[in-house]
Amino acid sequence: MSQSSTPIEQLLKLRRIYEPPLKTDGKRILVDRLWPRGISKERASLFCWAKDAAPSSDLRRWYHKGRSRWQEFRLQYLTELKDNTSLHIIEDALNNDVVTLIFANADLEQNHAAVLREYLIERVRDSRA
Repeated sequence: MSQSSTPIEQLLKLRRIYEPPLKTDGKRILVDRLWPRGISKERASLFCWAKDAAPSSDLRRWYHKGRSRWQEFRLQYLTELKDNTSLHIIEDALNNDVVTLIFANADLEQNHAAVLREYLIERVRDSRA
């Protein structure tokens, strides 16, 4: 099956940086604004660090003050993503390979990388239509 016929959901994955890299990760892109504690660059095994794809520092700080703010955080981050000009790094990587968005958050479902993945899937779908 060619990359162009592979569903975008299969090409764009999520993993925590504290998990060991896998061969199936493809291009590993760290999408946190801050470098994760206790992780060396070698251990991270990254294609690149797209810190500008992460939520703004103000939004990140606001969200971490109260996790009950998930829905509002998600909406505000999606708004930030609409104006984000740095996403081309991730989109360009997706044209040629599997991409795994790497993040440090312990919550596997309610984290900015999951929102970013959702946003990119819709954006790529729209561009392919």
